[in-house]
Amino acid sequence: MADIYAVLDANRIPYERLDHPPVYTVEEADRLVPPGPGHRTKNLFLRDDKGRRHFLVTVAHDKQVDLRRLATTLGSSKLSFGSSERLKKYLGLEPGAVTLLAVVNDPSRQVEVFIDRDLWDGQPIRCHPLVNTATLVIPRDGVERLLQASGHTYRLIDVPKKGTAA
Repeated sequence: MADIYAVLDANRIPYERLDHPPVYTVEEADRLVPPGPGHRTKNLFLRDDKGRRHFLVTVAHDKQVDLRRLATTLGSSKLSFGSSERLKKYLGLEPGAVTLLAVVNDPSRQVEVFIDRDLWDGQPIRCHPLVNTATLVIPRDGVERLLQASGHTYRLIDVPKKGTAA
């Protein structure tokens, strides 16, 4: 697993670190992560029904994702959550620590990256630093530089909030 702080420093990506107890859900993060700037996020590690394609999807924390609709958006068959074994194999992570920053652990670029367009408005983005006991607040252009440095392309997608039409 990469040393995320060394990667950030090597790419001159600034960050603010917020330490907290381990969080596994958005609800726990709401209670335990200190307040601060930046978009709060929800990160999903998904696979297609054949297990041939893997996806890292980052959305605003307050969005409930409909996997059927998302499959169509991603140009994929039926989606399901990747197992803890797949998560470890493809992103080097443990459950509860899924983060956009995990692209640094995917040098062969086997995981496709999709980001909710609502997160891409210029505000900083909150990301776990490969563990769920801290949150980093990183400027959006820093996230973009990290993706470029990792060789990952990304696609912006529109994920509606619960109860709204696509």
